[in-house]
Amino acid sequence: MSEVALRRTGSLDRDRVLGLLNSYGVYAAIVLLLIVDAVITPGFISANNARVQTLQVVPILLVALGMAMVIGTEGIDLSVGAVIALSAAIVPLYIGYGAAGAILVAVVAGGLAGVVSGTTVAVARVQPIVATLALMIGLRGIAIIINGATAKPVNDDTFSALGIGSVAGVPWMAVIGIVAVVVVSFVVRRTTFGRQVVAIGDNRAASQLAGLPVRRVLVSVYVISGVLAALAGVLITGYGAQADPAGYGLNYELFAITAVVVGGTPLSGGRIKVVGTAAGAVLMQLITATLIAQNVPTAYAQIVQAIIIILAVYAARGRLTR
Repeated sequence: MSEVALRRTGSLDRDRVLGLLNSYGVYAAIVLLLIVDAVITPGFISANNARVQTLQVVPILLVALGMAMVIGTEGIDLSVGAVIALSAAIVPLYIGYGAAGAILVAVVAGGLAGVVSGTTVAVARVQPIVATLALMIGLRGIAIIINGATAKPVNDDTFSALGIGSVAGVPWMAVIGIVAVVVVSFVVRRTTFGRQVVAIGDNRAASQLAGLPVRRVLVSVYVISGVLAALAGVLITGYGAQADPAGYGLNYELFAITAVVVGGTPLSGGRIKVVGTAAGAVLMQLITATLIAQNVPTAYAQIVQAIIIILAVYAARGRLTR
C-alpha cells in the first residue's frame, strides 16, 4: 500500500473516531461515570440522589436549550445568568399578586431581555458576544437594585411545589425539563422556524438571499433563550425559597455553553443537538456531583469542565474540517 493510501486510511480512521466521539461520546461518558460512581461512591446510585441531581440540573438544562438555539444561528448569549438574577429579583415584587402573576412578569422580563439582545444583534449588527456581555452586566446591576444585595424570602406554596414538589413521585422540575426538551426538539426538527434557524446558522448570507426572515428569526431565538433563562430563575427561586439575584445565575452562561458544546452542537452554527444538549447538561452535573462526593474542591471541577470543552470543540472541529 502506498504512502498516500496509508495517509488517507489514517485520516478516514481519525474522522470516524472523531465523528463517533462527537455523536455518542457524551452518552458513553454518562454511562461510564455512573459505573464509576456506583463503585467508588456509596449511595450515589439511589432514588434520593437521583432526585437531588435532577433538581440541580433542570435549571441548567433550560438555559442550555435556549443557548443551543442561539448557538445554532452562530450566536452566543452571555446574558442568561443575569436574566436568571433579574427573574429572581422580580418574584418578591409581584408575589403579592399571586404566584401566576409573579411568574408571568418574570418570564415576560426574560423575553424582553431577549428582544433587546436579539435586536442589537440582528438590527444593529453588533457582535453577539459584545451585545449579550453588555446586557449581562446591565441586567445583573438592575436585579440587585430591584432586590437589594441581600436575599429575600419567598414563602409561597406554588413556588415551593415548582422547586421541590412532585407529581406521582416525579419532581415537577423533571416534568418541566422533559416537556422543554420535547418542545424544543419538535421546534428544531419539525417546524419551518427550526429549519430556518439551522439554515441561518449554516449560511446567513445565503439565507437572506433566499428570502428567509433572518432578522425575525435571530430576535426570536434570543427571546426564547431569555424566556427559558427566566423560567430557570423561577425554578431556582422556588428551590431555594428565596430571591438572591447577587448569587443566582452566576456562571450559568458557561455551564450552558459547556452542555451545548459537549452535546455535539458546533459553535460555528448550522446544527442543533437538542437531546445531546440535555445529555451534556446531565454529564456536567454528574461530573460536579462526583467531584463533590470525593471532596474535590470546586476549582478542580472547573478545570475538568475546561478540558472537556476543549476536547468537545476539537472533536466537532475535526469532523467539520475534513
